[in-house]
Amino acid sequence: MKYWLTFTVLWAAAVLMGADVATYIGHDKVAESMVKDGSLAKGPGYTVSGNHRDKAGEVEVHDKETDIFYVTDGEATFVTGGTMVGGKKTGEGQWRGTDIKGGVTHKLGKGDVITIPAGMPHWFKEVPKSVSYFVVKVIKE
Repeated sequence: MKYWLTFTVLWAAAVLMGADVATYIGHDKVAESMVKDGSLAKGPGYTVSGNHRDKAGEVEVHDKETDIFYVTDGEATFVTGGTMVGGKKTGEGQWRGTDIKGGVTHKLGKGDVITIPAGMPHWFKEVPKSVSYFVVKVIKE
């Protein structure tokens, strides 16, 4: 069931982005990306990666990237929206901060999907043990 949902999410993202070349990623590489973090596919207007974290992160804002997360294991407290505190530009269209004032708190767990529109602050505020997830980034030109 979880592989069907993963396939559906990735397929839908590819269709929405107008991908014209199929990319196959074998289960070994997918499993490795969920432990070590890693890129799985990249094309015009999108990226797909596997991620794993065992601690909280920094607040992020991506000016031109919409993130779609699919949690495959673990749990985390995730905050979206509000206003970034202590924001500093870390790259072209990329910002990092220390906190979010306001925002909505989500308890993410295995099987959850969350979408974060470009320009919206977001943050893995708490990761009690660990969380593994796929990220599809839809990039505005």
